[in-house]
Amino acid sequence: MKFSEADAGSGYLIEGYGSGWISLSGRRYTRSLILTPSEIIEPWGPTAAADLTREHLTVIADLTPRVVLIGTGDQPTLLDPVLYAGLLERGIGVEVMTTGAACRTYNILASEGREVVAGLILEPTG
Repeated sequence: MKFSEADAGSGYLIEGYGSGWISLSGRRYTRSLILTPSEIIEPWGPTAAADLTREHLTVIADLTPRVVLIGTGDQPTLLDPVLYAGLLERGIGVEVMTTGAACRTYNILASEGREVVAGLILEPTG
C-alpha cells in the first residue's frame, strides 16, 4: 500500500508498505525495525511475532514513548501480556496489531505530534 503524501514536518512517516517491506524517506526496508518520528533503528531482532522477547521491548521502552505500536507481521497475533508488562508498568500505552495496521496508526499519531514508537516486524518473504 502506498500513502498519498507524507508531511515532512512530522518527522519520519511511512510512505508505503507491503508484505515484508516498508518504505521510509525513499528507502525500502526489509528487516524488522523500530521507528520514531526522529529515528530509525534497524535491524530490530524479531523476524516473527513468536521471536519477540522482553529484551526487544526494553529497547523500545528506553526511548520513553507515550504510546508503543507493535506490528506483528502480516497476520494478527495475540501476544502474552507478560512480554510488554514492563511498558505498562512505566505508564506506556501498548497496542498490538498487524504491521500494516501499525504503519497506518503510526502515521496518524506521528502526524498529530504524539510521542509514538513503532516496533515493526517484517517477516522475510520468499
